[in-house]
Amino acid sequence: MVPHVTPFKQNGEVDEESLRQCVTFWIENKIGGLVPCGSNGEAPYLSIEDRNRVVEIVVDHVNGKVPVIAGTGSLSTEDTIRLTKAAKDIGADAALIVTPFFFRLSDRELVEHYTAIARSVDMPMLLYNVPKFTGFNLEPTVVAELARLDNVVGIKDSGGSLGQIAEIIRLVGNRISVLAGTGDLIYPTLMLGGKGAIVAIANAAPRQCSEVHEAFLKGDYERAKDLQLKLLPLNDVLTKKYGVVACKEALSIMRKPAGFPKSPLSALREEARTEIRKVLADLDLI
Repeated sequence: MVPHVTPFKQNGEVDEESLRQCVTFWIENKIGGLVPCGSNGEAPYLSIEDRNRVVEIVVDHVNGKVPVIAGTGSLSTEDTIRLTKAAKDIGADAALIVTPFFFRLSDRELVEHYTAIARSVDMPMLLYNVPKFTGFNLEPTVVAELARLDNVVGIKDSGGSLGQIAEIIRLVGNRISVLAGTGDLIYPTLMLGGKGAIVAIANAAPRQCSEVHEAFLKGDYERAKDLQLKLLPLNDVLTKKYGVVACKEALSIMRKPAGFPKSPLSALREEARTEIRKVLADLDLI
């Protein structure tokens, strides 16, 4: 699944037409689902109204072709519940809920936060762990406790630790879907018993990411491994080296209408674009 960018106009408004064109591109390239308003969608910089509007556009344009998992995590429990209820009313299939950021929360506070959301909204929920943005880790033991909630159905772990993913699978892999959250761990996560991936590189390489999963399901592990290895340089430049804006830059280089970054984010320098362009060319994406 693709945790996709949100195209903005230069004045910061959501570019609806560009978003619809990008959604068409991802669906046509075999993506298994769409995840609006996650980290790559620059959700922390969007108003509640704009976040709801983005989900509404995606749900409308997808029209049931693939699942839509709306990013509804926010700083407070109250706002997260409000966003999750709105996503359900709009017609999203599930919610991806990041751990609250800014303050470092205790394990008890995290459990109480997610439990309150689960009790307030009857909707499938996926936990979202991304320590590089939130400043702390959602521990496997906490995931195991939250997996007891009926509507917690999965976790996207973007911590980059295969050891942690393995431990989560050991603890709860028979109860919820454990999904890779970084593009370098799609194949290893599947081999350990994970169910799939929600990865930034699927913005630019949706077909290639989906083919890793497809080859794995067919038992063609050698092909799945080879495809994974070919994606490593793309993951390096789009997530490890240049961050969220890099996905938009890659799509723009591919002549897709990714739009402008949301301030205070800004476009990358030309040397970064040159490096991204080379990686895309090596993958025959341009």
